[in-house]
Amino acid sequence: MTEATASVQQGAGADGGGAAPSGGAASAGRGPVLRLSIMMFLQYAVWGAWLPVLSRYLSAPTADGGLGFDGGQIGWIIGTAMAVGAVVSPFLAGQIADRWFPTERFLAVSMVLGGALTWWLSYQTTYGMWLALSILNAVVFMPTLALSNSMAFAHLRNEERDFPKVRVWGTIGWIAALWAFPMLWLQRDLGWQLMPPFFAGPEVAGVTGLLGASLRFSAMLAWVYALFCLTLPHTPPKRDGVESLAFAKAFRLFRMRSFGVLVLGSLVIAAIHQIYFIQTATYLSALGVADSSIGPATSIGQFSEIAVMALLGWGLSRFGFRSVLTFGALAYFARYLIWSVTDLPVELLVGSQFLHGVCYACFFATAFIYVDKLAPADVRHSAQTVFGVIILGLGPVLGGLLAQHLSQRYALTDGLDYAGYWQVPAFLGLAAATLMLLAFRDETARDAASTSS
Repeated sequence: MTEATASVQQGAGADGGGAAPSGGAASAGRGPVLRLSIMMFLQYAVWGAWLPVLSRYLSAPTADGGLGFDGGQIGWIIGTAMAVGAVVSPFLAGQIADRWFPTERFLAVSMVLGGALTWWLSYQTTYGMWLALSILNAVVFMPTLALSNSMAFAHLRNEERDFPKVRVWGTIGWIAALWAFPMLWLQRDLGWQLMPPFFAGPEVAGVTGLLGASLRFSAMLAWVYALFCLTLPHTPPKRDGVESLAFAKAFRLFRMRSFGVLVLGSLVIAAIHQIYFIQTATYLSALGVADSSIGPATSIGQFSEIAVMALLGWGLSRFGFRSVLTFGALAYFARYLIWSVTDLPVELLVGSQFLHGVCYACFFATAFIYVDKLAPADVRHSAQTVFGVIILGLGPVLGGLLAQHLSQRYALTDGLDYAGYWQVPAFLGLAAATLMLLAFRDETARDAASTSS
């Protein structure tokens, strides 16, 4: 749940202000945009180095250097671990960092520990160890998503103007890690080419087994990030920043029909979104995409994310929340439906990942913006956290269970029946789009203050 998880973390700090810089407006006025941009670059490079290629490494036969895990096991490793991290992270970020620990030091310690866990994980071969260490790693890493965002918000002079400029470097970091890893580990004799990542070469021997080195690459980036955190602006805890009743008040948003409809639709979308990370690398490999090219191929989605996010504000003002949410859900339907037509040209199937950015920006980013506008100001952060725990905790679990079922239902002797496999998430996306179109009504114009009474 990479992008969606990051979105909710923007508001995962405590209500009442979260971590604030000691210098107040003066500190914010210095606007350390460069340092915060590097922070975002490293934050998402650590994650992007391994997540897009992980399912290929886990699913590949042991004879090819993979671990030979089945679809259900991969679903639990990627889905359940991230779900546990999503549920735990608001409490770690909100209670430890916002109340007791300077944000920059929490980030540094988390990256040291996370790097060690990731390095250790790269040498494991059993399902039990992978599941246990993946959960521990998620618990350590997920809170850093919240805190990198709260760090940026605390030190930027104008959040609405400057935060997008800072956050986009996270997407660039994700892309850079995806491109750098195969160049450093999986290919040799690099040469110039017109297609991204612009430098590529023949694969080295045993390339599938070397996909596990993406975890060690991530660990190295995490330790670099930990050192860099020591240069970040000091962001002390705000011990009185947590309102004990904020979470209870946030749950009162369920009194509003639009919030309930949005949660229901988001659960469906969160489940099929998770399947993208569980199955895409294996699918691309089945299409004939070289193992060293899987990561760069998936970065198409991040490029489209940058483009669509730049237009999102205009789209919301021009068409409104219901239309944009419906369009985002339809993008999921279109992408998975295209993938179910397996005799299409490989270039088209790979290129259709451009829809990934449309899916994320038009549905998940829009959903979090809507929750932010719907919630009363005094419970806004908690509302984001409640919404995030529901769809980023339960959603990935549902996605993992669905992936397990689909892997069994469409199993073939030599792989999966992808025509049938992708039709299921496609029509679930269509169902979510229908729900948003018919049942969702924008209630942000209504006085939401009653929800806090």
